[in-house]
Amino acid sequence: MKLTRIAGMTVGLASLVATALPAQLVDLGPGSFSPLAPTITFSEYALGTINPSYHFAGVLGLGDVDVNFAGAFMGQTVTGGFPATLTGSPTNPLTLDGTTQSFITGDAANPTSPILSGQPTFNGPIAILFSQPVAAVGLSGGFFNALGGTSIAAFGSNGAFLGSIVNTELGIQFYGLRTASGANDIAGVAFYITGDEPAGFGIDNVTFGSVRQLQTVPEPSTVLLMASGIALLGMAGVVRRRRHG
Repeated sequence: MKLTRIAGMTVGLASLVATALPAQLVDLGPGSFSPLAPTITFSEYALGTINPSYHFAGVLGLGDVDVNFAGAFMGQTVTGGFPATLTGSPTNPLTLDGTTQSFITGDAANPTSPILSGQPTFNGPIAILFSQPVAAVGLSGGFFNALGGTSIAAFGSNGAFLGSIVNTELGIQFYGLRTASGANDIAGVAFYITGDEPAGFGIDNVTFGSVRQLQTVPEPSTVLLMASGIALLGMAGVVRRRRHG
């Protein structure tokens, strides 16, 4: 069965001005992380849990790490209604805006449900903050019905924009980012709609670590992400079709 929703969307301009020199990031593919890398499946808490928090003790190369979720970072604004996006730049230090929400929910379109959604459901941004900066982070996003409509952006502990990538696949896609230097510089990431995405999205299977949690360490000559200071976030009205069953 298919559920169709009519979504009104607005156009937003996001000024992602870096507060320090941007770091180069490597786009990681599926299978980049070791099976020993910490992973969050969102089955750890009950459905409906708002802004879940996780503690990992003794992560190799990092020590103790808390991973916290919300809808945005301080300095950013959730705009656009349905769906919603992010505008503005995170403050220094990078801090979650606790007044914004993410929550755990079921998703029949995702084979590893439950997942984490932003507000509104499947159409709001999600922000992830690490208590200790990491070298690499990965997650599954989707279900996507359009290419290039959803972005993941990485930020340093001072709020500096480090780089971003967009979805290049339909359905469920793995997103992975690593610092080109291998340094633990990624303090948080934001995942949000930046274009035409009829089905919205959720995230699942969040994993992270130092380079010691990676299966292989790509050379810096691997495709690098361009860290631009200004990003234009354009959106237009769409028809939402989400697969169920």
